[in-house]
Amino acid sequence: MTPHRWTIAFDADDTLWHNERFFRLTQTRFEALLAAYCEGPELHRRLLAAERRNIARYGFGIKGFVLSMIETALDVSADRVPASVIRQLVDAGQEMLAHPIELLPGAAEVLRVLRGQVDLLVITKGDLLDQERKLAQSGLGEVFDGIEIVSDKTTPVYSRIFARRGTARAMMVGNSLKSDVIPAIEAGAWGVHVPHELTWELEHAEAPQTHRRFHRIATLHELPALIERLD
Repeated sequence: MTPHRWTIAFDADDTLWHNERFFRLTQTRFEALLAAYCEGPELHRRLLAAERRNIARYGFGIKGFVLSMIETALDVSADRVPASVIRQLVDAGQEMLAHPIELLPGAAEVLRVLRGQVDLLVITKGDLLDQERKLAQSGLGEVFDGIEIVSDKTTPVYSRIFARRGTARAMMVGNSLKSDVIPAIEAGAWGVHVPHELTWELEHAEAPQTHRRFHRIATLHELPALIERLD
């Protein structure tokens, strides 16, 4: 890798393909199943608290989400929730794990425009098998020069990845300010926010609006022009 060549890293979920919409659909199903025990807003609050608490145990992804739903169902029902409801929650998780990939607009086109001009990476967090499945189904795997599936996206993680690539100019592109943009900037990279209409509450953060290496684009279609301006 040449020191002055860009390394452009992409988040996967809700940056290259849809993801959060399937969590929202499953959560709506969860609220219907538990309606007899807890009202929707309070159930949502309890589930979010369980997810936050369980990240350290289960990590990010569908499996941790399902376990958090089951835990919340048991808690709000005082362990009285029927086994049939638990079975439906497990089935919902399995459906999520089998759901086909739907690329976001511009993902494939932009990656193919940039291929060969820059070094392309995926940096994504979550369950290893599920992320590998989604990448394989996306048809984008051969476009990337490197794939990094990590347990969490932190400043040290970005620093290690970019140092290993041997680049002085790195950029992280993603929909999450908390995971994709802010820690990448803290690691010395450019952070490019591509907002998605649905973003998990635990990924919300304040945008570093005044930072010289922060940029926001409306869609991935704008990324090649941004890179050209920064050159």
